[in-house]
Amino acid sequence: MTAHPRPNLRLITNDSPEESLHRDAPPPRACNPLESLPDAELVALGIHGDRKALEMLYRRHAAYAIRLASRIEGTARDADDVVHESFIKAFQRLKDLNDRSAFRGWLGAIVVGEVRSLMRHAKFMKTIGLGREDDPIDLSEIVSPAASPHVRAQLAQIFALLQTQPVDNRIAWVLREVEDHDLEHIAQLTGCSLATVKRRVDRVQRFLDDHFLSSGEDEFSSDDSSVRDARGGGVAREPRVSTVREVAR
Repeated sequence: MTAHPRPNLRLITNDSPEESLHRDAPPPRACNPLESLPDAELVALGIHGDRKALEMLYRRHAAYAIRLASRIEGTARDADDVVHESFIKAFQRLKDLNDRSAFRGWLGAIVVGEVRSLMRHAKFMKTIGLGREDDPIDLSEIVSPAASPHVRAQLAQIFALLQTQPVDNRIAWVLREVEDHDLEHIAQLTGCSLATVKRRVDRVQRFLDDHFLSSGEDEFSSDDSSVRDARGGGVAREPRVSTVREVAR
């Protein structure tokens, strides 16, 4: 027996077309009142066990945390685990956050600490012959899609050289030259003095200047006003190395 489509029956009412259209429209999407709250208020709610507030903090800052972890390590391989552990620690220590409006920066410091521990452990395990092979640098996590093949090759070389540097020095340089944080903020993220940050960035910069092999094609102009010396003021000695942030995602 052939099935026939059911007729589209509608009750005839005295509603005007506008009223009918309004009545038949789907209900508006409920707005989450927490979305409009600043971090300080979400933190206050989270301290008192409001799970929805904690979820909103995660949604608001997870992408930042993943990017930070990926940029420092040069790969997204462990980023999810790092961010997961970082948020757990942050939520457990919310009461320790004095400036509740500074949640993002505080979370960033926790992420940096987690990545540092991970990189140090990996280096130790490799030293005793139990570590895994280094993953290749994932340029998609670092370089803008608009970057030319020449620039991508330069940055691949830079990040390969960075892997040979002490963990703390590497982190400081990436935060400065890739993430474009000022030195004071890096000191806060890494929990060390401003002088120590300057020294770490300088050491890596000097190492890169000495070991970076130029292909003869300079795609970064030393006249570019954005070329800044990580050591503070002036023009960097090697603009190809010191302007990674110009082509970062």
